Amino acid sequence: MTDTVLDTIHINFDSQTLWILNAVLALVMFGIALEISVEDFKRLFQSPKSIFTGIFSQFLLLPLITFLLVWLIEPIPSIALGMFMVAACPGGNISNFITHLAKGNSALSVSLTAVATLLAVFMTPINLQFWGSLYGPTASILRDVAISPFEMVKLVSLLLAIPLVLGMWVNYLSPVLAKRMAKVLKWVSLLFFISLIFLALYKNREIFMDYVFYVFWIVIFHNLLAFLTGFSIAKLIGLTNRDVRSITIETGIQNSGLGLLLIFTFFDGLGGMALLAAFWGIWHLVSGLVLSGIWGFKPIEKEELAS
Repeated sequence: MTDTVLDTIHINFDSQTLWILNAVLALVMFGIALEISVEDFKRLFQSPKSIFTGIFSQFLLLPLITFLLVWLIEPIPSIALGMFMVAACPGGNISNFITHLAKGNSALSVSLTAVATLLAVFMTPINLQFWGSLYGPTASILRDVAISPFEMVKLVSLLLAIPLVLGMWVNYLSPVLAKRMAKVLKWVSLLFFISLIFLALYKNREIFMDYVFYVFWIVIFHNLLAFLTGFSIAKLIGLTNRDVRSITIETGIQNSGLGLLLIFTFFDGLGGMALLAAFWGIWHLVSGLVLSGIWGFKPIEKEELAS
């Protein structure tokens, strides 16, 4: 077995399964958007420091830190490109829930999700192309695939922007209905998506078992760095503890589901990329819940809660 095996293995979903994956991800985004309102975007002007810190951490710092990590550990090229893909994605669909459990600033978390989702339409393709092209082994994969940035922007728009607008519209028309729908959709769509991730792993379990520990430790370390990135920049800027918690979680919980779908669509399910994104999708649930459990039991000063 050589290190190039994962660079040549492709996880092929048939067109019907791929459409289901598209629909589930759009449903996940719609469920998130049901809890987002125009007021969340207005907070961009009311508390710009926190919002811009979160966006800076997620779309600029995390990809940079990821590039330095790739350069340092020199993983298998397809694994490295998977790391760039995950780092290029916006915050994950459970970040708001985990922020609530961690007693962070839930309003900031929701606002960041809304703004990051819109920015991801352009920033996800740009970050993947930019950082992937700077690292030789992944640059060669990008040249071979020859992705059309416009096609990726179009797909990300369909998966993120349209469900976001529709969900916000339902919330505007009937906040009570939107809240009820969100509770159901959040868990149903999440469980369905996790099932599809496990299906991808199961269909290719033999090759994945050979690399499980190799990828597992990379994902753990990469995810830890993501959390530390958000925590460090928020502390450096001097934000409140509640905002620090929110930005830490928004940076560490990435929408690996979007990354996985882009990998199946544009990279023909390239083995290393798919394995990295799938493991991230599972692990960040664990790490996020552990972090929220720790912070959830750690009280925040009353003067901060009042702010």
